[in-house]
Amino acid sequence: MKTYTATPADIDKKWILIDAEGVVLGRLASIVANRLRGKHKAGFTPHMDMGDNVIIINADKVQLTGKKRAEKTYYRHTGHPGGIKSKTAEEILDGAHPERVVTLAVKRMLPGNRLARQQMTHLRVYSGAEHPHEAQSPEVLDVKSMNKKNTRTA
Repeated sequence: MKTYTATPADIDKKWILIDAEGVVLGRLASIVANRLRGKHKAGFTPHMDMGDNVIIINADKVQLTGKKRAEKTYYRHTGHPGGIKSKTAEEILDGAHPERVVTLAVKRMLPGNRLARQQMTHLRVYSGAEHPHEAQSPEVLDVKSMNKKNTRTA
């Protein structure tokens, strides 16, 4: 018996909608990363982009456990000597682009290669409840009901 390898003709991409309100960030990111890679499918092939398109809404209402909201630090570098900058998760979530916390969490759960960068283009994150992808009729994936640890009250 030969090992099954998916071809581009075998790949069926769906649209998934996830509401991140009250969901723990790390658990959300790991579920989304698996969906983007396609590991939830029976015919998963590691070298093919066979994951689904994922839409995340209410990214600004995602929860962090413990003291991570105040103490988790995100670093970036300006490119100039001594140009390292830092922001806490709270500063980012309360700022202009709170969806970046979710995007970075998902990106860091994918492998660091060209395929992962291609798979990240299938992720759309929105800070509010509105999204412009109604025409794709996305299926709703209820992450909250998968496990009681996936949610946390404020």
